[in-house]
Amino acid sequence: MGHSQFDDAIRERAAWNAGKKVGTKRPFTQKQIWAIRFFLDRERRVRYRALFDLAIDSKLRGCDLVKIRIRDVVAGSEVRTRATVVQQKTGRPVQFEITSDVRASLLVWLERRGGSIEDYAFPSRVDHTRHMSTRQYARLVDEWVTAIGLRPEEYGTHSLRRTKASMIYRATGNIRAIQILLGHSKIEKTVRYLGVGVEDALLLAERTEI
Repeated sequence: MGHSQFDDAIRERAAWNAGKKVGTKRPFTQKQIWAIRFFLDRERRVRYRALFDLAIDSKLRGCDLVKIRIRDVVAGSEVRTRATVVQQKTGRPVQFEITSDVRASLLVWLERRGGSIEDYAFPSRVDHTRHMSTRQYARLVDEWVTAIGLRPEEYGTHSLRRTKASMIYRATGNIRAIQILLGHSKIEKTVRYLGVGVEDALLLAERTEI
């Protein structure tokens, strides 16, 4: 049974976002990415290194990332160079690349993990037949961010989703390509997601000579 907004009990309960920074999270820089990788390698966290790497490459929302099954990223005895996942939020498929370094870290983890192709790539620590929860994934990202001296209020799971997309946009200015990679239905959403502003538009225009 829930509470009415007029109940005294609801007034005493802190809001879920109390004390938290709500809004767009910052993407990681190349230097920050390698700092997190160094931390995970130093701590010998093979599972989390693979999770982190796949999160960057896939550009998936946390709810889709944690549900990836081994068959989604493996073909035979090798890790795929491209994979396709149906998004929970939109019900639409989105394709992503798996680069060589990420394939290597995934292969190390999956060989250690074992299991069948129908199993989740990143199982729950409590019940190995279920996938890691999005809450656990968010806690891990907070830990990684804190470990390299960043403020967890400014970064989150969406930081990993936005990182490669932001880098591609900065390098190419191709909003349509980013829309496809993120699986957005409307390009206006991609513009808002990347935080594209007048200054960005002017910089892109200045680079174009006719």
